[in-house]
Amino acid sequence: MAGDKRIDPTRVRDQPSLRTSAGRIWLIMGGLFAVVALAILIPMLWLRASGVATAGIVAVVTLYVVMIVVRFSVGNRRHRLGLLAACMITMAVVALVCVGVVTAVEWRVT
Repeated sequence: MAGDKRIDPTRVRDQPSLRTSAGRIWLIMGGLFAVVALAILIPMLWLRASGVATAGIVAVVTLYVVMIVVRFSVGNRRHRLGLLAACMITMAVVALVCVGVVTAVEWRVT
């Protein structure tokens, strides 16, 4: 049925964290992830590819600040939660890529 609005818990977009959350848990988990990412990236500042580590640190901090702004400024709940999820996924990808590049340069794999 085209107009059927029933919730299907097997669809990714119908998960409770993207439907009913106020966004606080996204900020908590995003903050924890940012701390872990920074704990890995900050010691990499003293390696050869320190510019990549610096860019990763700036990106992670910026994305977390964006999460805070989104949480308190976007009114539509589903839109807000989608943006918070996108920021957290982007934070993870950026941190992983930066750590990978710094490691590859340090080990001269490139």
